[in-house]
Amino acid sequence: MYHAQSFAENGFVTDLIGYAGSKPIPSLARLPRVRMRYIPQLPKLLQRLPFAIGAPIKITFQVINILLCLLVWIDMPPEFILVQNPPSIPALALVQLVGRLRGSKVIIDWHNLGYSILALKFGESHLFVRIYKWFEATFGYTAYAHLFVTKAMRDHLVKQWNLQGHKIVLYDRPPKHFHHSSTQETHELFCKLNSTLADQNSLRGFLPEYSPPFSTPLTQATSHGSSSTKDQVPSGSPASALKAYRNSTGIPVRVMEGIPTYTEVRMPSLRPDRPALLVSSTSWTPDEDFGILLEALKVYEMRSEELASGMQDSDNDGPTSEGSLPKLLVIITGKGPLKEKYMTEVEKLQQKWNWVRCIPMWLDAQDYPTLLGAADLGVCLHSSSSALDLPMKVVDMFGCGLPVCALNFTCLDELVKDQKNGLVFNNASQLASQLEELFMSFPNAKNLQRLTSALETESTFPSTPSNPHVHNYSVESPSHDGREWTWSSWEDNWGKVVRPLILQDVNL
Repeated sequence: MYHAQSFAENGFVTDLIGYAGSKPIPSLARLPRVRMRYIPQLPKLLQRLPFAIGAPIKITFQVINILLCLLVWIDMPPEFILVQNPPSIPALALVQLVGRLRGSKVIIDWHNLGYSILALKFGESHLFVRIYKWFEATFGYTAYAHLFVTKAMRDHLVKQWNLQGHKIVLYDRPPKHFHHSSTQETHELFCKLNSTLADQNSLRGFLPEYSPPFSTPLTQATSHGSSSTKDQVPSGSPASALKAYRNSTGIPVRVMEGIPTYTEVRMPSLRPDRPALLVSSTSWTPDEDFGILLEALKVYEMRSEELASGMQDSDNDGPTSEGSLPKLLVIITGKGPLKEKYMTEVEKLQQKWNWVRCIPMWLDAQDYPTLLGAADLGVCLHSSSSALDLPMKVVDMFGCGLPVCALNFTCLDELVKDQKNGLVFNNASQLASQLEELFMSFPNAKNLQRLTSALETESTFPSTPSNPHVHNYSVESPSHDGREWTWSSWEDNWGKVVRPLILQDVNL
């Protein structure tokens, strides 16, 4: 979707082809040059067939509909056909065929290796995996341009498959509207999420008392000491509950008991008694082991209880040298096959927990970056089936100024710089230690503030050299311009890396 937006903003009539489902990003709706082409999905009855039978039927169904779209529904031959890989079968072969028939330049956006994902299910030596690898290598061999999400992926594929065409590293970046949320934005989001939070039985008695729209679990829009932060506004109150007041100018003001006067209402501020907010985005798949986070939360619960007991014991014996840990609200976003399994386990654990609550949530495209920008810490459990791609969820978090604890794998250091913009862990024990280190003495958590401040500072650096050598199409990431670590938006990154490539000999 980001590629489609960038092509359209650079003057191309752009057809976006894919399945219907989640709503497209809002920015696409305002672009008249973008046309949505939805291909039909296989009927649900056929989707339930065993893999060996259902896969060939699904592929045949896809071949027919994608060819209809590329050859019939789109009447004018496209200048470029950009395909994201994976999935490889049948898309890579089809775009190569259509590219030759219609004279279009094929661009392959290498996000991961499809055969490595299939190997998670069947094992690397399985016949299906070997066929998939051959297909991916054969039809990915040549293209007008190859875009890679990491240098490690580029180097690996160039060496193993001898890819032909322009080879460019294009790191994922979020669009410009991803940013650290203001307190006002946080307040409005959690007012909007009030009904969602109220439906979570596990949160009853866990969050500080609040009364939307004057307060939320994280924010308050009233003066300190106002009753509105504690008292629920009565619904259907009788007229006798209304009282008359006069403000400083002598003008009568009528308010309902329990609702603050206009002199008490002010701009929202963060509550000192708020829980720490941790966000983890997951696809609930085997390559993202949610069990690691769950084990770390068990340790956090135990340590919080120990520290709280220690502080109570120290009341008679003098101050303790250790600080305290806050209550921790963990919001897990995303959909996937293992969600029900893990959340069932979480619900059982939370019945005995006092310091941690973990809830699933699905947000609209416009609310997701606001939640990331409102959070205190992000956790990434992505392990990469190929060890050659980078987690987009961390890209989104960095775009919102959110420091991250990320599971380590081979090329993660191309994105997460340990102790600079986040922390890297290898197991649940290390993650638990990092959570304790970062949240100690929250909201005045110095280690967490250090990471957040560093992320905000680095994100203001220029994204690329002023005059990149784009003519040879070996442009490196904007985050490798001589500084240890820098940042940029998707628009800046795409404009300086991809735009010169597609405009050099385009037929206008």
